[in-house]
Amino acid sequence: MTDSIVPAELIERKIYLIRNKKVMLDSDLAELYDVETKVLNQAVKRNIARFPEDFMFQLNKEEASELSRSQFVTLKRGQNIKYLPHAFTENGVAMLSSVLNSERAIQVNIQIMRTFTKLREMFISHKDLKQKIEEMEKKYDAQFKIVFNAIKELMSPPEKQVRKIGFKIEKEK
Repeated sequence: MTDSIVPAELIERKIYLIRNKKVMLDSDLAELYDVETKVLNQAVKRNIARFPEDFMFQLNKEEASELSRSQFVTLKRGQNIKYLPHAFTENGVAMLSSVLNSERAIQVNIQIMRTFTKLREMFISHKDLKQKIEEMEKKYDAQFKIVFNAIKELMSPPEKQVRKIGFKIEKEK
């Protein structure tokens, strides 16, 4: 494979699950394409017929504020998000290549499509593996229950641990 313009790991970190769909935000796509978000959105508006709701949708205030708290720098008290972001599904990202005609946009789009495909393949193989383990579990007796439980535990995503900020003062005796 040729050298990539953008590392796959960077693209993976910019794919979010919103409304049970894997999407990328307009600002993240603009950054990857090396254009301003405004320019990307203007190109989309000029070609809005190419972007039905299953290709692109606008986040509501609640979704946008949730993302701003969890993914981006938190706004100062009293500030609001000026424009609600647009979210592009895999099909919407593919359609972007037809409205952004730069060489970089084409190359970045190829990488994004490969990343979406890789994530889908990983998800499918994970489901298949889980199903096979469950089938094996039914066949074998209780002596393997510990092994199956250990495998299931390894397959489940790790729980996020919240680190407390600050320091702890030891009480004097």
